[in-house]
Amino acid sequence: MTSTPAIRLDAAHFDAQAIKWDENPAFRARGEALAQAIRQSVPLGQDMSALDYGSGTGLLSFPLKDELGSILLADSSGGMLEVAARKIAEQGVRNLTTMKLDLLVDPLPAQRFDLIYTSMTLHHVPDTDQILRIFQDLLNPGGTLCVADLDQEDGSFHGPEVDVHHGFDRGDLGRRAVNAGFDDVRFQTVFSIAKEQETGTRDYPVFLMTARRASGLSA
Repeated sequence: MTSTPAIRLDAAHFDAQAIKWDENPAFRARGEALAQAIRQSVPLGQDMSALDYGSGTGLLSFPLKDELGSILLADSSGGMLEVAARKIAEQGVRNLTTMKLDLLVDPLPAQRFDLIYTSMTLHHVPDTDQILRIFQDLLNPGGTLCVADLDQEDGSFHGPEVDVHHGFDRGDLGRRAVNAGFDDVRFQTVFSIAKEQETGTRDYPVFLMTARRASGLSA
């Protein structure tokens, strides 16, 4: 008996989704809700540099663009970044740039950041500990990491055949962040995603984890 191969939601999958991504009102509302949660959790300033990892079309960064300095939109999907770049050009935004980047594969950018945020991306990254260490390396001392993702679930969000993390246990993820060199780790629920299942509509809570890179650690 052979098992069904796991499905990977890779860059090609998101390339195909990119052109219509912003048409989804739930995705736009999600970006606005998370932007508000970041505003309430992190003192933002126009002197701050930020990295939006797994940025997609920029639905989180565009709401924050007037409250931050430079923002680098990084994603492994070229299609998503093409949409983001078109929006940047059409709106005449000067502090947003794009970069095709997979931090587990590609060389790290030379720039260091005061703020890194990532939305619904961590559960797609195979090695959680490694990406947390990389985020720590990319932050300036005292910088802040914001991670928005799913609470631990039974695999029904994407489907059990899809090769992703089935959300995260907050306590476990918090310990992993501390082990990666962060402190002042905090969690809050920011919104819930409603999805239709065979048994009816199910809500999947999404948390925001904030963590500070300890100022005494070297890059």
